Amino acid sequence: MGKATRLKHLIAKIDSLPTLPAIAQKLLSLSLDTVEGETSMLKLISQDPIISAKIIGLANTSMFGSPVKVSSINDAAMRLGLTRVKAVVISIATMSTLAKRPEGKLKSNDLWMHSMAIAVAMRTIAKAMPARVRPLDDHIFLAGLLHDIGYMALNYLDTAISDELHTQFAAETEKSPLEIEQELLGMSHGELGAQVGRHWDLPEEIITVMRYHHTPDAKEALAGQPLVSLVSFAERMLSDFGIAEHTEQVITEQEWIELGIDPTKVDEIRAQIATVSEQARQISSAI
Repeated sequence: MGKATRLKHLIAKIDSLPTLPAIAQKLLSLSLDTVEGETSMLKLISQDPIISAKIIGLANTSMFGSPVKVSSINDAAMRLGLTRVKAVVISIATMSTLAKRPEGKLKSNDLWMHSMAIAVAMRTIAKAMPARVRPLDDHIFLAGLLHDIGYMALNYLDTAISDELHTQFAAETEKSPLEIEQELLGMSHGELGAQVGRHWDLPEEIITVMRYHHTPDAKEALAGQPLVSLVSFAERMLSDFGIAEHTEQVITEQEWIELGIDPTKVDEIRAQIATVSEQARQISSAI
């Protein structure tokens, strides 16, 4: 199958993707700035025993620093924060929809670990930004957890093509992933992810992150800033964490300044990310 044929084949199959899970649809439209919204979210989650167990497991990891175990969704949400719970539940539901058994060369646990590490690294970087331009926590976590959904979509749509792509990633490490994707598919995982995001009617900001996180300087990326740059920075600092994307690691002093971060804080940020990324391994195994 040639590149043009593969591209047409994949695009034609996007409409065959499952619909966005009902719990994700409801949470995306739910505001947490009222008591009613908070209550509705907790009730929704408690009705799904699998997701409830994952959220309680996350709350009991050492990253959240309490030796006292929680056993209810309410207590877990209090420990984790409602906005973080909302983003994680949407991501779990979304990624579970695209999980395929038996798996091919793309391992969903590896991608989940990578995505969780990117999300917590983004939050670490964002803490150094001026408060007036810092994205909300739920936006950070949702963008970080869903940015690479294109890989899962490709595996769901055609596992053989996905396997061929990951075989080439391993064999041609001197090439960038985007170069290999364009040669094989005629599109990048970001472009595919953005098409999936539109199919699911995800927020435009998240779709922009999916599409441009490897090309944050693109004019079209502006609609998703600063989240696009936060994902890009985190990926460059954790280029081979969970999945190997061989992303260029250099972040210039000017790029830090443009994000509103003092370059003298970079070493401290890198040290913090090294710590939280290892915590992400524990988190991903817990959920």
